[in-house]
Amino acid sequence: MELFANIFGRLSLDALPHQMITIVGAISMVVGAFFVIALITYLKRWKWLWREWFTSLDAKKIGVMYIVVAIVMLIRGGGDALMMRAQQALASGDSAGIMSADTYQQVFSAHGTIMIFFVGMGLMFGLINWVLPLIIGARDVAFPFLNSISFWLFAAGMVLVNMSLIIGEFSRGGWLGYPPLTELAYSPGVGVDYWIWAIQIAGVGSLLSGINFLVTILKMRAPGMTLMKMPIFAWSVLVTTILIIFAFPVLTATLGMLSLDRLMGMHFFTSGFGGNPMMYINLIWAWGHPEVYILVLPAFGIFSEIVATFSQKKLFGYTSMV
Repeated sequence: MELFANIFGRLSLDALPHQMITIVGAISMVVGAFFVIALITYLKRWKWLWREWFTSLDAKKIGVMYIVVAIVMLIRGGGDALMMRAQQALASGDSAGIMSADTYQQVFSAHGTIMIFFVGMGLMFGLINWVLPLIIGARDVAFPFLNSISFWLFAAGMVLVNMSLIIGEFSRGGWLGYPPLTELAYSPGVGVDYWIWAIQIAGVGSLLSGINFLVTILKMRAPGMTLMKMPIFAWSVLVTTILIIFAFPVLTATLGMLSLDRLMGMHFFTSGFGGNPMMYINLIWAWGHPEVYILVLPAFGIFSEIVATFSQKKLFGYTSMV
């Protein structure tokens, strides 16, 4: 046991899941990962994956990887949604349902976080990587290597969210993590820390992508394509990237302060020593409200392009829409 403590520190067997539903979920995820690894090894595709995909700077391939990760996380988030519905259907005065209240809060928090950060953002960034350079006549995005870094930061955040299912726990504070529930006094475990770091890492990747797409639109359009000649989808992406550049630094700073509260005993959002939980709510919604439009504006651009194309009619009111 002393050797175990020296190697793993405070990590103990208590960090493993104990409820049947979380045990089954963790085992399913581990077995699925081993199956994929074994299949790739059997097909001898590791070198091909590394050369053609993992180290690729091609925006189209990076877009495909974004979409693949987003679909995988959609399955995970959909599983969380089914568990919540099952709990609501089966829990009653005589039955606790399929999970405890504590686990339900974790599932609820994971579902919201996954669907916003790792499904919605992943699908949109994947589509933008695939389509944007094509419709503005660019050979690639402005910073291909930065584009790859952005994706792998997104993927690292995804790994942290899923790792919490196997080791430790996830946040019980909802997908916005309001204090004091997420402060150390009420959430002393590692769940909130998982949540903070998953969002921080993925959020930095989103910010870098926003800068990359903005520069691509402003500096790499085909000769003769003025801003008012751009497809409406490119305009929707342009506005989205501006919102990303304004909003995500606020998210990074807010979660940084929450992390300092938890790890270094500071009091930005605690009621004592001059802190104020309401300041967190104001700051998180300074990011959260633009985030709604970050997700939906590219979708509006998609609708406009598809309807105009398949109806074979010019988009009505282009200038006023812009």
